[in-house]
Amino acid sequence: MGTVKNILQTKGSAVFSISPDSSVYDALEELEDKNLGSLVVTEKGKLVGVFTERDYARKVILKGRSSKETLVREIMSNAPIFVRPDNTIEDCMQLMTVKHIRHLPVLENDELIGVISIGDIVGYIIHEKDFIIENLEHYIMG
Repeated sequence: MGTVKNILQTKGSAVFSISPDSSVYDALEELEDKNLGSLVVTEKGKLVGVFTERDYARKVILKGRSSKETLVREIMSNAPIFVRPDNTIEDCMQLMTVKHIRHLPVLENDELIGVISIGDIVGYIIHEKDFIIENLEHYIMG
């Protein structure tokens, strides 16, 4: 099975981040603008958290808080779970399932080099299966 590096080679390594001192409203605008489900939270170039739509729904809306007055740092997931480029796709699936998360920052030498989502993983697996099926069909047909 492939690795995180394989996914990043296909999707690219663009990372969209936000400051922990930004308002939740600004984070939501960024999510909407980029059509994302999460943003990594960085401070001085270092990963400090992850902000997701789920954080917003559960920690702002359901608590009756204001998204314009609440800071990202107040509701972000602290100590984010991350992977490295050499982690396997299987490692990531297991981690996402056990931890109930949908996005994984990718760190290499303590530097943020990308983010992968459950959608990226599913897409990779589908592509890999299609490739195997196509090769088997060519083999069978001679």
